[in-house]
Amino acid sequence: MKTSSVALLLALSLAACGQAGDTSAQDGVFAGAERVVPGDALSMKASFAPVVREAAPAVVNISARGVQRVRDPFWGLPAGQRQTASVGSGVIVRPNGVVVTNNHVIQGMSEIRVILNDRREFPARVVLADERSDIAVLQLQGVDEALPVLRIDDQEEQQVGDLVLAIGNPFGVGQTVTNGIISALNRTETGISDSGSFIQTDAAINPGNSGGALVDMDGDLIGINTAIFSRTGTSSGVGFAVPATMVKRVVDSAVGGASAVIRPWLGVRGESLSADAARSLGLDRPQGLVITDVYGGGPGDRAGLETGDIITAVDGAEVNDQGGLNFRVGTREPGSAVEVTVLRDGQPRTLRARVERLPGEADVERAVTLSRGVFAGARVLALNPALADSLGGNPFASGVIVAGVERGGYAQRTGLRGGDIILLLNGRQVTAVDQLAAVPPGVEVTIERRGQRLTGVVR
Repeated sequence: MKTSSVALLLALSLAACGQAGDTSAQDGVFAGAERVVPGDALSMKASFAPVVREAAPAVVNISARGVQRVRDPFWGLPAGQRQTASVGSGVIVRPNGVVVTNNHVIQGMSEIRVILNDRREFPARVVLADERSDIAVLQLQGVDEALPVLRIDDQEEQQVGDLVLAIGNPFGVGQTVTNGIISALNRTETGISDSGSFIQTDAAINPGNSGGALVDMDGDLIGINTAIFSRTGTSSGVGFAVPATMVKRVVDSAVGGASAVIRPWLGVRGESLSADAARSLGLDRPQGLVITDVYGGGPGDRAGLETGDIITAVDGAEVNDQGGLNFRVGTREPGSAVEVTVLRDGQPRTLRARVERLPGEADVERAVTLSRGVFAGARVLALNPALADSLGGNPFASGVIVAGVERGGYAQRTGLRGGDIILLLNGRQVTAVDQLAAVPPGVEVTIERRGQRLTGVVR
């Protein structure tokens, strides 16, 4: 939801949210105190002002500038630079000036200024930027006194229908408060992130609200507003916020000195249980994730999870798809113990697993440049779970990934591109770089490019 141009706004809002029909929400309801509907005229006239007075001082406006490299659209060659700008919002979460915002507000920006509610301005530096959750943590420079903060409430006590406030800087006009309700919880498969589980709200969120606060009636931060579903680029009443559970995970990583958020994994993947499959299993509703693969020697394998098990919950929180599982596991610290509830042969059972870092190294700098054969000029390295996951791919995938292609090399002439995964040579699986060292012309190659398999003969 950057505001550098109307076209960019529209693209971001649609690309981030996908189509409404592609989204889903877990059916589980968070526990919480009893809710009461206003019963008289006096209650209906109650004001949000006390909550705003507490929360608003900790919500900030963010103005960022940077330089973007421009490439010739025909030849793809460098064609100069242009100035870019972004306007967004943020939340102070530590009195020494630690601010949380959306990654897309500050990504690629070299100059960041933060304007407080009382109009004071501070330059800021990026402490940690987590593209996967779209959360970034900033540190204000020159802070010499305690600043107002919002408490991060990660207890997950919200319920659909709860009143919420969205506080931010829509269209760069200045701090603005809108109200609404929680429309859905645990909203996954939004197209925003494969490991995201979002709070959906109808509180008006517009470009510039990105990184702002979603606040409950206790004045606590329950989410960071991050995206909208819109065909126009403006609020249609369908907004998404990153839950406080993930926000706290990123903030704790940044404050703890980490340069990246390390997400553990369970080492299993699966498919959502369909209605037909649920009926065939005698279940009253389609709920859970059917395990289709278990990584040998991984946390799930050691915990006793098996192909065909149906994961229904992690630590009591309902799971219905891979995104929901990724979120539940990804908010834990590596080495944490989790309870996984499964259905096996129609009977519920609970297994205890210890989630861990993905095996392997995610460092693409280890890539080697091939010097002979049809792949000469390609920088390649063998896939491992950590590398595949860091690139947004399937951690179970095998093959050799192309990190880059030298201009004028044989590999470029064959049409190979960075990000391609070389899967097969003449029908034989590729698992090591050595298999590509001196491949002659005439070989049949199968690659994966952006999720699609392509096969052809390299001449």
